Amino acid sequence: MRVERTFVMIKPDGVKRGLIGEIIRRIERTGLKVVALKMVWPTKEQAMKFYPSDEGWLRSVAEKSLSVYRQLGIDPARDFGTDDPVAIGRRIKEWLADFLASGPCVAMVVEGNRAIYVVRKIVGATRPFDAEPGTIRGDFSTDSPELANLLKRPLRNLVHASDSPETAEFEINFWFSKDEIYSYRRADEGIIYGL
Repeated sequence: MRVERTFVMIKPDGVKRGLIGEIIRRIERTGLKVVALKMVWPTKEQAMKFYPSDEGWLRSVAEKSLSVYRQLGIDPARDFGTDDPVAIGRRIKEWLADFLASGPCVAMVVEGNRAIYVVRKIVGATRPFDAEPGTIRGDFSTDSPELANLLKRPLRNLVHASDSPETAEFEINFWFSKDEIYSYRRADEGIIYGL
């Protein structure tokens, strides 16, 4: 069994829509366990530090929008005033930070076999209109980059989930101290994992 930890945050749109219990239920019913949980209202400064600033990340964030723009034949300069991916990524990061700071969020650490991969499957594609039915984003949102950019806001995709072990470690340590993370055994672990 490959036990790992991942970070999950229910964003202000998920909290305000009353989806906290539904999102946690979907994670727990797979056999993963929540080992840390708290409600936080991030400051803009915390949110800016939480999201990466390196050029690679900024380009990848911009590419999620730019690929849709290319597909629809829309000039990104119409909404951004530029087609430079790094400049677009910076603008999107600013929107992300503003949104994260706009209301309470639920932060959690989830643990289990291949937790990072499993949680990302449960959550669904970053762009909700791409997310499969049965995923959190696929069932509760149809947002798209072109709509978000037109309205000068980030995607409303309900939840953030770490995408790699390195990211999970940073994000867990960013929001939780070691004494806020608990170790325990679920009653059904023997059945789920054959222990």
